[in-house]
Amino acid sequence: MLRALPRISLTTPKLPAATAWPIFSTAPCRRRASASSKKTRSGHGSGSGSSSNSNSDDDQLEAARTWLGQLHAETIPRSIGELTFSRSSGPGGQNVNKVNSKATLKLPLDALLHHIPSPLHAHIRASRYVTLKSNAFVIHADDSRKQSDNAHSCYKRLLEEVRDAGRNAIPGQTSAAQAQRVKHLQKSDNERRLKSKKHHSAKKSSRRGSTE
Repeated sequence: MLRALPRISLTTPKLPAATAWPIFSTAPCRRRASASSKKTRSGHGSGSGSSSNSNSDDDQLEAARTWLGQLHAETIPRSIGELTFSRSSGPGGQNVNKVNSKATLKLPLDALLHHIPSPLHAHIRASRYVTLKSNAFVIHADDSRKQSDNAHSCYKRLLEEVRDAGRNAIPGQTSAAQAQRVKHLQKSDNERRLKSKKHHSAKKSSRRGSTE
């Protein structure tokens, strides 16, 4: 016996409604423009910031130059350091290895830098007297058989090292004679340039007159 086949529907399926695409707005462009204007303004701001930083650096260098000019034995307090004595292996005849004549001056590096202008810090940290292990500034002296002389040598070497750091870190100041010479050279150069300019202008004028 034959079975009845299922009825097939021939109705056309409904198509989905047309998608409504969003209209592109100019708001992002405005945002990008505002962002670029902010960037431009911030660029101008950074320029003024660099100018103020330059002025601040100049002020620090001038203050450090003044500090170096007034540097003396008591500028760096001796209380921040520790002075000890031990047996020396240097010259001293019978006192060698018998008397504690060798002087050792040890200053915590951070405490020392606290009393030194910041433009000199990098050169002080790179000094041969700095021991990284203890982060200290250590100076030895055993040139003499006397403790007092060796102690004096330690403090003297400390001041010499600070002065050397200052000479390396701070550019020399132009003297009045050098400034006057530079001013004279600039004036002569300007006069030479103006003279050449007038000569060139007169030559052009003479050419125009000959053509007419």
